[in-house]
Amino acid sequence: MALTATIYNLDTELADVDRGVYATFSLRLARQPSETVEYMLTRYLAYCLEHTDGIALTGGIAAGDEPAVLVRDLTGRVTAWIEVGAPDAARLHRGSKLAGRAAVYTHRNIEKVLSELRGKGIHRAPEIPVYEFGRGFVDAIAAVLPRRAAITVSVTDRHLFLDVNGQNFDTAVTEHHFT
Repeated sequence: MALTATIYNLDTELADVDRGVYATFSLRLARQPSETVEYMLTRYLAYCLEHTDGIALTGGIAAGDEPAVLVRDLTGRVTAWIEVGAPDAARLHRGSKLAGRAAVYTHRNIEKVLSELRGKGIHRAPEIPVYEFGRGFVDAIAAVLPRRAAITVSVTDRHLFLDVNGQNFDTAVTEHHFT
C-alpha cells in the first residue's frame, strides 16, 4: 500500500516590515512521505519571505522539475524560481534562465550547500542569493509544529520572528552568494 501525503493547515499572519508586505492567508501544505518536516517548513518560510502576488507552492519533493516555490505574473510567465534545501545545480541553472529571479532558502549546512553549487556553471550565479536560517531554528520549530497551527511571521531587518500557537522562535536570515 502506498503512503499518502500528510496535510498541514497553517493559518498565517505575515508582517514583513523590510519589504512592506502585510498579509493574512491559510496554506494547506502536503508533506510527501519522502519529505522531512524540516524541508516542508523551509518551503513554508520561503513562501512567507518571498510572498507577493502570483506566488504558489508547488508539490515540494513531488514537484518534479519545478522548484519549491514559484512566482508567476498575470500572463503566467515565471518571474521567480525559489529552491529549498540543497538544490541540484542543473535545476537552479534552468530556473535562473527561465525566471527573472532565483533564490535558495536552506535549513542545511550552508558551507556544504555553497560548496556544492560553486563552479557549476549556473546562469547568473553571482546574483542568486542563498538564505540561511540560524543553526537549529528550523529543527526547533519542526519538533513542535502541529498539523494545524496559527502562525505569526514577522520580519524586521532580516530578522525573522515566528509565533507558532503561542511558542516564540527567532533567527537572523543571512544572505550568502556563490560564484
